[in-house]
Amino acid sequence: MIDQERLVNSFCELVRIDSPSDEEEEVAQHLTGRLETLGFTVERDAHGNLIASEEGADPLMLSAHMDTVEPGRGIKPEVRGDRVVSDGTTILGGDCKAGVAAILEGLESIAQDGGLRRPVQVVMTRGEEIGLVGAANLDYSMIRCRDAVVFDGNGPVNTITGASPTYMRFDVDITGRGAHAGVEPEKGLSAIRIATEIINNLPQGRLDEETTFNVGLITGGTVRNAVPVEASFGGGGDIAEGAEKYRDATISEEIEMMFQMYLLDPNEAIVQLVTQQLRNMSMQPNIHPSGGGTDANAMRLNGVECVVVGMATNEMHTVNEYVVIPDILATAQFCQNILTINQRARA
Repeated sequence: MIDQERLVNSFCELVRIDSPSDEEEEVAQHLTGRLETLGFTVERDAHGNLIASEEGADPLMLSAHMDTVEPGRGIKPEVRGDRVVSDGTTILGGDCKAGVAAILEGLESIAQDGGLRRPVQVVMTRGEEIGLVGAANLDYSMIRCRDAVVFDGNGPVNTITGASPTYMRFDVDITGRGAHAGVEPEKGLSAIRIATEIINNLPQGRLDEETTFNVGLITGGTVRNAVPVEASFGGGGDIAEGAEKYRDATISEEIEMMFQMYLLDPNEAIVQLVTQQLRNMSMQPNIHPSGGGTDANAMRLNGVECVVVGMATNEMHTVNEYVVIPDILATAQFCQNILTINQRARA
């Protein structure tokens, strides 16, 4: 039986463990201990992803990611009514630790009840927030699953990602010419000024129903009283105009596809399993496209059919992030049911 107190305590314990992208080792060790207690054999691939396996044919993958975004250090979770929130100085880390906690609670509840269930592989990845790098570098030779449920969606568990976009990363580096800003500024060529002019000419926000564009990073300069030699920004667009205008500057652009789009096929077995289970819980599947990517984008390219479900978190990547306790309970219950009901269907 799903235990609310155990689940909330487990979630709060997880978010107190700092795990910004590329610093997931402490939470990986915590999860290793808990999964070994549940009888799993836990291994790490060369990239540091955690893969917990057990005996049995045709296992179902349950997956979430271990990393969080900044500001995500020293998180102090608080229970306020039917929500878990941070103290307002950091994110909460519900993305994706609400998913992690729901998976653990579902497995622990089945173990406590002594019920039969479908075999499982639990996959906890690194570096999802910085471009799905953990899932992209996952050792798929260690994966025995054809199907997966990825717990990494916004909102309640019946929120299903029906489509996810292709994401292109653009990095632009600009080298100008340095000079003293007070004594002889006319000798300088400001890299920051060039960057701002290029950015000002780029589209921003939602361009159409399927396309968004964002410049989310900018750096440059070293001191206040010098014309900045270097600047860079992350985003994308056509920089030809800026390069033509400032021929004395060096402007370079690097473009990388971080992940590819997918469109969920309602006839896939895993989609039908997930949606039927939600209906069995009297929850109507809410299938809609997402503006972001998850590990499912990378896993699907490697032959694992995935469905991304909500994990009870809201306002992700902000200090206003919160997890709704009834929703995370439903997520854990869904995790338990999709394993035990499927097992009974096979018996």
